[in-house]
Amino acid sequence: MPSETPDPVAEMLEVLTIESAGARTSSDVFTARSHWMPQGRVFGGQVLAQTVVAAQRTLPADRAIHSLHGYFLRPGDIELPITLEVDRIHDGRSFSTRRTQAYQDGEPIFSMIASFQDEDPGLDHQAPMPEDLPDPETLASAEEQLAAFPQQLVGFWTKSAFDIRHVGTPVWLGGTGDRVAHQAVWLRAKRRLPDDPLLHRAVFAYASDLTILEPTLRRHGVPWATPRMRIASLDHAMWWHRPGRADEWFAYVQEAPNAIGGRGLSLGRLYARDGTLIASVAQEGMIRIPA
Repeated sequence: MPSETPDPVAEMLEVLTIESAGARTSSDVFTARSHWMPQGRVFGGQVLAQTVVAAQRTLPADRAIHSLHGYFLRPGDIELPITLEVDRIHDGRSFSTRRTQAYQDGEPIFSMIASFQDEDPGLDHQAPMPEDLPDPETLASAEEQLAAFPQQLVGFWTKSAFDIRHVGTPVWLGGTGDRVAHQAVWLRAKRRLPDDPLLHRAVFAYASDLTILEPTLRRHGVPWATPRMRIASLDHAMWWHRPGRADEWFAYVQEAPNAIGGRGLSLGRLYARDGTLIASVAQEGMIRIPA
């Protein structure tokens, strides 16, 4: 049964260690569990990363994920096991395609299609990392900023597997700072991870869902703690460009170009500390503010 843990990195790694449940006519089947969440709903980044791991298990290690497109279909329950079914859609000379569905009690909660590629030479350029980001060591951590608040209110952030440091004022409880539709956050896993580049890609997927909707909240001066606010990820796309380590500082640079109809769109780029562009992200989320 999921529970709070004194080692959130170990808990994250445990839920990403999925178990094979055999194969059906057209799919490979795996099972997984969830880690603790304060309101009992599965964290979207967790199931996103689990589908990445499951799909990768059906491919050789030298054919790594480079893109995914997924939809969050239903809220998950941390008390229930997750079944992951992977369909082997296509295997070509350089690329493979997989479709992964995550189920609880026979109902799909997440659906993803992903592409995998051998390492190939080709054209190479990237957008530069912003030059004005302060060093992460100069910024306060989530634990430091939220130490005075009850854990039932802020546990998702303080018990995260990641050291999270906002550039500027966080949008957790209030005082969201300037109403701008962009922000940057430094993150890294709280301790060293195994030296498995495929695991690091899955962990980047996990981390990509932590703060991606915050630029919309920031633009409208709405903190996470807004009473009766309803917020949920709707869909998620991610492209991995270059190798990186999720246990070393990376900057998550985000913007929200649009909000309409109770939905907010966010775009993000993940940069290694040396400026290497590791991955790009796009997500639309439901954000409903009480009248």
